[in-house]
Amino acid sequence: MRLFLTIGFLVMLATIAVAQPGHAGASLSRAEIKEVERQLSDAGFWTGPIDGVFDAGSRSALIAFQKWHGRDTTGQLTKDDLDVIRTSSRPEARELGYEHVEVDLDRQVLMLVSEDGRVRVLPTSTGNGKTFMDDGQQSISYTPRGRFLVYDKSVGWETGPLGSVYYPNYISGGVAIHGSRNVPNEPASHGCIRIPVFAAREVSRLLKVGTIVLVYDRVSFVSAKDWVKNPKSKEAALLSLTAEFDDGVSEETGNKSKPFGKRRARIRIVRT
Repeated sequence: MRLFLTIGFLVMLATIAVAQPGHAGASLSRAEIKEVERQLSDAGFWTGPIDGVFDAGSRSALIAFQKWHGRDTTGQLTKDDLDVIRTSSRPEARELGYEHVEVDLDRQVLMLVSEDGRVRVLPTSTGNGKTFMDDGQQSISYTPRGRFLVYDKSVGWETGPLGSVYYPNYISGGVAIHGSRNVPNEPASHGCIRIPVFAAREVSRLLKVGTIVLVYDRVSFVSAKDWVKNPKSKEAALLSLTAEFDDGVSEETGNKSKPFGKRRARIRIVRT
């Protein structure tokens, strides 16, 4: 009798373990988890170490995979996922031939695209379309569509009334690609493009000032190939962005000695 009770208790524990978010599943061995990490990495999904440990990087890659292929976004690795990963196609960028970043708002993923078309894919969370109050004014949590350039960056954490951003890369006003401790599987930001915090520092290193960023959904897409063919037009666009936010006098102080200073800081806290 005691033996049966012990077996029943162990089965119950195993069932609970499988149900825990992010758990790799009791039926998967460490070798199988390592295979999943390798397969995801080879396909372009950004993983952590390929070591058979289902950590934050592994889960992030799995979520990106599930989003890309229209599967249930659970972040839980199952035998079924393993079978699909083994036979699935690789993600492809919308535009090829030059180095840039793409943000697919429908799939909620970010892709770093190399000149030869290789991609590294991360899950993201963008503007949810809801209204919010900032400095007494009502705004909409909207991520702009179009083509943009990284025009400013910061190192480490920045904190404001709407939250904290990690290694932000600004592309439009206060909208940035940045690391966040909270990257839900659905749109949830005030307009920024959130990525997992574990990858944010490396992403920031790769996104130099002047990096092209394409943000689109199923009905809106703007090519940047004319910028690639005519670099001077891209340089002019970047100079225009810089001038827009560095035009002489701070709104708060009226001090020309720090033309960007507080004005930039106030803009930066608009979105997270």
